[in-house]
Amino acid sequence: MAQSYKVFSDVTCDITKEMIEELSEVTFVPMNITVGDEGYVYSYNGDGTITIEEFYQKLRSGLFASTSQINPEVYEEFFEPELQKGNDIVYIGLTSGLSQTLNASRVAARNLLEQYPDRRIEIVDPFDASLGQGFLLYEAIKEMRTGLSMDEFLNWIEEHKYHVCHWFTVDTFEHLKRGGRVSGATAAMGTVLQVKPLLTLDDDGKLQTIAKPRGRKQATAALIEDVKKSIRPDIGTFIFIGHADNLTAAEEIRNELKELYPNSTIGITDIGPVIGAHVGPGMIVVVHWGDRH
Repeated sequence: MAQSYKVFSDVTCDITKEMIEELSEVTFVPMNITVGDEGYVYSYNGDGTITIEEFYQKLRSGLFASTSQINPEVYEEFFEPELQKGNDIVYIGLTSGLSQTLNASRVAARNLLEQYPDRRIEIVDPFDASLGQGFLLYEAIKEMRTGLSMDEFLNWIEEHKYHVCHWFTVDTFEHLKRGGRVSGATAAMGTVLQVKPLLTLDDDGKLQTIAKPRGRKQATAALIEDVKKSIRPDIGTFIFIGHADNLTAAEEIRNELKELYPNSTIGITDIGPVIGAHVGPGMIVVVHWGDRH
């Protein structure tokens, strides 16, 4: 069934190339990053100026990266052609718990609705990030294809977004420290003690440290335990693993989870430069349907 609304998201979704190609109903807004002193555009459309592989090569060479939010003018440039076609818009962006980008999209929406008062632009805060955001989007579009109206689509997202569980661990504190996510003292102590913090997102989409295992082995074991405590296969059987230039660790976790949940579909994806700028190389995340705790 043809839909009278268009879905947008952005390149913080961290889904696979195959999933991007499959989600033909979605337009992904690119974002700008800076690595060292050089600025780049990261895009899913083949018109970006940096790849995931190039990005992590630069970080592993000792450079650090930063990001900037999408400005309202960019949103207007993407949204307006759909409004001109007579379509309404749903934008599912990066959680407001980590970024001000959603506020910029709301500014663009207000500006555009002054020109197109008969249209709707709905800005959805998923309280999810990275492949948690992409996971929710991917599952929502599958539901959309059953013929959901715009309001039914929005209601489905609201009913399900708090059941997206994220568990992730990082290899280094340096990128979190530079992004203001942890203090310098915490980063220094964590580095000395070889702490690999286990983090999650709360219901406000904000980072929470839930454990401080020492070493990658303990961190992986703690991550698997949290999956086991929270997973809800009755909601859905898709499990998504993301890695920041750490494919071997992602495959090891996939093998463990496949033994625990043989009926699940388990995907692996790369963490892109926008999220990678804040977590650094080595990060691992597991996302699934469940109950947050």
